[in-house]
Amino acid sequence: MKKKKLGVYICHCGGNISDYVDVEKVRQAVEGVDLVVLSKTTMFACSDANQRDMVDDIKKYGLDGVIVASCSPKLHLQTFRNVSQRADLNKYTYVHANIREQASWAHSDNKAGATEKAIHLVKAAIAKSSYAEALETNKVKALKSVAVIGAGIAGMKAALSLAEKNCEVILIENTPFVGGRVAQWDSLSTISETGPELISRLYSELLSHPNITIYTNSEVVSNKGSVGNITLKIKRTPRYIQGFYKKEELKKAIEVCPVQVDDSFTFNLSRRKAIYENSAAQFPQLPVIDSLNCTRCGACEKVCSAINLSEEEEIIELAVGSVLVATGFDPYTPQYNEYGYGTSEYVITLPQFKRLIDSHNGDRLVFKKRNIKNIAYIYCVGSRQPEGGNTYCSRNCCTSTIHAALTARKKFADINNFHFNRGLRTYGKQEVLYADSLKGGDIYLQSTGSDLPVVNTEGKKPIVKVNDILTKGKEIEVEADLVVLVTGMVPRSDTTIGTLFKLPKGRDKFYNEVHMKLRPVETVIDGITIAGTCQGPKNSMESVNSALSAATKSYSIINKGEVESEPLVATIDSEKCSWCGNCEKACPFDAILKVEKEGRWVADINNTVCKGCGMCAPVCEPDAINLIACSSNEIMSIIDALV
Repeated sequence: MKKKKLGVYICHCGGNISDYVDVEKVRQAVEGVDLVVLSKTTMFACSDANQRDMVDDIKKYGLDGVIVASCSPKLHLQTFRNVSQRADLNKYTYVHANIREQASWAHSDNKAGATEKAIHLVKAAIAKSSYAEALETNKVKALKSVAVIGAGIAGMKAALSLAEKNCEVILIENTPFVGGRVAQWDSLSTISETGPELISRLYSELLSHPNITIYTNSEVVSNKGSVGNITLKIKRTPRYIQGFYKKEELKKAIEVCPVQVDDSFTFNLSRRKAIYENSAAQFPQLPVIDSLNCTRCGACEKVCSAINLSEEEEIIELAVGSVLVATGFDPYTPQYNEYGYGTSEYVITLPQFKRLIDSHNGDRLVFKKRNIKNIAYIYCVGSRQPEGGNTYCSRNCCTSTIHAALTARKKFADINNFHFNRGLRTYGKQEVLYADSLKGGDIYLQSTGSDLPVVNTEGKKPIVKVNDILTKGKEIEVEADLVVLVTGMVPRSDTTIGTLFKLPKGRDKFYNEVHMKLRPVETVIDGITIAGTCQGPKNSMESVNSALSAATKSYSIINKGEVESEPLVATIDSEKCSWCGNCEKACPFDAILKVEKEGRWVADINNTVCKGCGMCAPVCEPDAINLIACSSNEIMSIIDALV
């Protein structure tokens, strides 16, 4: 067997590594290691210049494998695999050593220890590289169709973008209407169109496109298969009202319906019946019966010939090549008595306030029979909370609040706006709104995270008290006619889709992309992309941008008619396997199958689904499972190098 020739590159990473790790000492330590014929240090291994040098080195020295000791493989594993390919090496012979996160950053207080650990990590990578083999990707045919789950602004724009690429699109929305959160707003802070105008325009474009099929009142209940050929089962709930109905009969049916529930479209400011008509911003513009709250009393059916309560749910099976998830967000719901929420009817949330001012007519703002003059806005409710809460910033709340305050002052007489904040974040061009607010006379009172405003709701009017740091800690009280809690964005409470597709979540509980800069809309599940606010707080423009990015990525996956999947998967030694089922239970990706081979049951791997995570290997008692590129021999050699 030919003896391998390996090249090792140790990166300074500007100073991220070399400030704490003696990179030259690392180079010297591995210089004489068996198989290493080239060892170098470089300021930035990922730079174009160094990549060209690596290609030249591979060809000049006849290298069989390359090791780069640098930052996380999440950042540049693919970068250096591509370098190997350009030098006519199989990309899977490349091995990455992470000496930034695992050495320099982890041990910045101990330079000698960080250096010693880096040496061990690089030697372990060399040991692994000595076993690295040339591998070929698995190829499967791909259907040129994409399922977009969620028909808010992100899902609608993604569907249109995909359809324009001559791709078949299935747009799935679990509510009776498309439009998502944007349909609930009138004026928008980042664009000139109103919510109803924007959704109406997008819906018209969706209907006119032959490549798009829309399923409303539908939810994905199961999926199987893998990237390129994913089979979805969709449960479609009927509207229970035929398309051709008499308005007089429908009006009578709504009148006789005995069920009243809070209207989630108005954020519970109003109530509706179990049978109801859409608002002007909800499409399709067809009435619907709320199947969750309908008691099936039959009163509506007696007075409206278009109603048929005996309609049954429909299960539709579809095959697609890729799935784009754009399921949106929920507004944060304050806890009982959080800043007076629930104890005073004059303490409401920002979404409720926006609905109130958008739907209210007249030159004065009236709420609960009270003329509203002084409005107190309390920022960061549900955002920037202490550890254990929502510690992230919801980004768009400041802009939305100032826009709403400006709208209220412009639309109604005698409005005074008081903004209780912890530092404003109207980023980008929205600083103009903040400037307009100041010019108009809005008052800003600032506190710290450890000294938050206090709301007293015991009197007729809520009183907001704060120690204002802008006036050197002076205690200021505002008697408010209305308190608006500026609530942030939180992940959807319905986690069905995330569980179904096994989407990873970040610490903020939103769906997690592979890397926010290098792979911002991809997930670790091949063929599944994410877009919009399901992956974190965004404004409408940012949601659209991520949707277009996700659409492009989804299309690129299936465009060629076949997809390649990583060969780094588990393998089964069928001679050792006697099928106990433990590996099947341990696999989080349903990649292990029970098959009959030579008259007995054994385990088999679906290579297109397997992620090579290794969850199956430790539960296999006869040691019949190995991982390609992580075999027992490789792992033991790494351990030997480390110890």
